[in-house]
Amino acid sequence: MKTLKQPVNNAKILAIDIGGNNIKGTLLNEQGDMIADYKKLPTAAPTTPEKVMASIEQLSKNFPGFDKVSVGFPGYVKNGVIMTAPNLGGEAWHEVPFAERLSALLQKPVRVVNDADMQGLGIVSGKGLEIMVTLGTGFGTAILYNGVLLPHLELAHHPVTKVKDYDAYIGDKEMQRIGKQRWNKRIMRVIGILKTVFNYDHLYIGGGNSDEIDFKLDDNISIVNNKDGIKGGARLWFQPM
Repeated sequence: MKTLKQPVNNAKILAIDIGGNNIKGTLLNEQGDMIADYKKLPTAAPTTPEKVMASIEQLSKNFPGFDKVSVGFPGYVKNGVIMTAPNLGGEAWHEVPFAERLSALLQKPVRVVNDADMQGLGIVSGKGLEIMVTLGTGFGTAILYNGVLLPHLELAHHPVTKVKDYDAYIGDKEMQRIGKQRWNKRIMRVIGILKTVFNYDHLYIGGGNSDEIDFKLDDNISIVNNKDGIKGGARLWFQPM
């Protein structure tokens, strides 16, 4: 297993979080500390790659002097190429070399990963097998071992019933449909599946709907704030890629 490199200089990193409602940005040092306040813009509809890149370019003007760009994207990303984006308009994003295009636009090196992956990088302790999940529009997941990000698995689209995948089973629309009591029972079931399948050392739960969990969690499960994951934008540059 490769080990992580440590920061060696003082580069400034523009960290971007692309969401269904907003695109947010901030500036980090290489230790992951925020050195500028968040700025955000509404996510334009229809959400095309061109419109998202234009919004990121506009946001970047609030952060002069950045050296690198880290992007968390709500979909399946492989080597900087967007493969799927079910919550951002689907087909318009298929096989889009987003990191390459954004790098050409901003004239800076760019890394793009799944948004849960980037958040997980910022939150995990770096000890053992750790899983980050996000509860929001859908179900985001990231798996890390000793602080190293493992290849992304779209667990959100794995069937959990005969007719529903995880996105459809515990996503925001379903919570609104079935109510919070039934939704919490489903979250308990999902946590049980993750525990059995992965035998994780620690599970972190984030996303807007994590606040709706109303049952006692195991000692090795933590609810985390989305802002806690911002360090991932810096740590991404010290990952083997």
